[in-house]
Amino acid sequence: MSYNILIGGSAGQGVDTVAAIFEKILNKTGFNIFTIRDYMSRVRGGHNFIQVRFGKDKILSHWDELDVIVALNEETATIHKDRLKEGGVILCDVDVREDSVFPGNSKNTKNIIFKNLSLKSKAKEIGNIKVSGTVALGALLKILSIDCKEIDGIIHGFFHDEIAAQNIAALETGRTLTDGILNISSPNPGNIPSNQNILINGNQSIALGAIAAGCKFYSAYPMTPSTTIMDYLASKMHEAQIVVEQAEDEIAAINMAIGASYAGVRSMTGTSGGGFSLMVEALGLSSMLEVPVVIAEIQRPGPTTGFPTRTEQADLKFVISASQGEFPRMVISLRSPEDAFYQTVRAFNIADKYQIPVILLGDQYLADYTTTVKPFDLNKVDIHRYFADETSIDINNYKRYQITETGISPRIIPGKIPGATVLVDSDEHDEYGRITESAEVRIQMNNKRLRKLKYLEQELIEPELLGEEESPILIVAWGSTYGPVYEAVELINKTSKTKVSALVFGDIWPLPQKLLMQKALKAESIINIEQNATGQLASLIRECTGISCNKSILKYDGRPMSSKYIFEELIKII
Repeated sequence: MSYNILIGGSAGQGVDTVAAIFEKILNKTGFNIFTIRDYMSRVRGGHNFIQVRFGKDKILSHWDELDVIVALNEETATIHKDRLKEGGVILCDVDVREDSVFPGNSKNTKNIIFKNLSLKSKAKEIGNIKVSGTVALGALLKILSIDCKEIDGIIHGFFHDEIAAQNIAALETGRTLTDGILNISSPNPGNIPSNQNILINGNQSIALGAIAAGCKFYSAYPMTPSTTIMDYLASKMHEAQIVVEQAEDEIAAINMAIGASYAGVRSMTGTSGGGFSLMVEALGLSSMLEVPVVIAEIQRPGPTTGFPTRTEQADLKFVISASQGEFPRMVISLRSPEDAFYQTVRAFNIADKYQIPVILLGDQYLADYTTTVKPFDLNKVDIHRYFADETSIDINNYKRYQITETGISPRIIPGKIPGATVLVDSDEHDEYGRITESAEVRIQMNNKRLRKLKYLEQELIEPELLGEEESPILIVAWGSTYGPVYEAVELINKTSKTKVSALVFGDIWPLPQKLLMQKALKAESIINIEQNATGQLASLIRECTGISCNKSILKYDGRPMSSKYIFEELIKII
């Protein structure tokens, strides 16, 4: 069983801080957590909300129905009231009018409990009107019957001493304003640190994966929702001994990363779709120079500025085909924070081995949702650098682009071997790196680069199979829909006579086909679930395998699919 709390208000009311403290308290008391953030592209005003789902079991998605709404303004209560469960609670200040939120007798249909509390006046008594949200948090903890022994330490982690003291007083005051309504027992009532879970989001996981992989240079231009990768790495610059450069634009960012990689260090850049549009020529440069680089492309709705703070999965076909010409690349769609960490490490190894660009495809949903996960296992992290054996290099006859059976040429760090010159050029070149106009050499070099794909395909990881081993209905999905699809498939198989299975792709280009071909042969119906309007995964599968999806569940309003939404859409189909 899980519980769902929505904390909402306008930008500037402290919604994020209240929710962050609440998350820390839940994690400390042993709950598993899944939190999504819905925010507008503005500094103040508008309607922002954060939805926290928690329970004793692992949670992989958000849920649409709510147990409690903490409304820091009337708009929050009005917008979300219909999502409350039977007997749900609205917690708000006395200035929020019940008859405005529920005109007539509309609230009586669900027996909603309306808690008008003196949040702002109590905050003024404490001496800081800004702590009214913390007063509300104290009342929320009382309503949920959740007690935490280490609240003081948690709050001191957010504020300096004077402000922390005011917030502690505010939280304790909030507890006195109401009674317990939902009697939720804590998994760890003594608050002994038995729960070793960490609370993390997808972008932080990418950043930690980069550090674990030995990345020493990260350059980017700030662009929501990719910016928090740079923010996190910048906060760890000295500790992790990594250089983080805020470039003047995305063109400079990727070229800096390519230059640093040419010099021998593991390098990375990050952006969203609009920024990646500026990077595409340099993407081809990476391939022509055969210099490895890792690119995190964190999707948001387009075209152009689109929905800057929303989510979508509409860049798949773009990143697979971006930049002119034909050249090898790998695209890995990230499915969860855990997956993001380990796949980021793997991306650096693959980029190094094949001397190619590797694109990590995320989205705003995965970037911003926070969840509890077990600490990452560094014993699973292997760092492989693929430089040539220096003793085997003939400095007088070094061929940077030597034609080989695998297409992978011996790579050395410029300046490391005295006398050995490492030539690179964006023009077509011969084995030494010298510019050429030869048609024969052009064919040889193009074939050499493309031969990497044959060996890269041997590295591919098949999609994860969820649900039944065999079923008449096969779902295909990719990336961050993993969690919602996982929960929806479990729910379908528990409640429906018709059983389903799902393949959720992580590696997506080149497309792994073995498991897909096996399962598709036995399926009566194939349904693709995607956060885009055109079914880009379904199109890619048809192009690569000839397999067609005959049903689609597509969502492209900028809001993420919940497991409940997918469950209900599947029920309509089956």
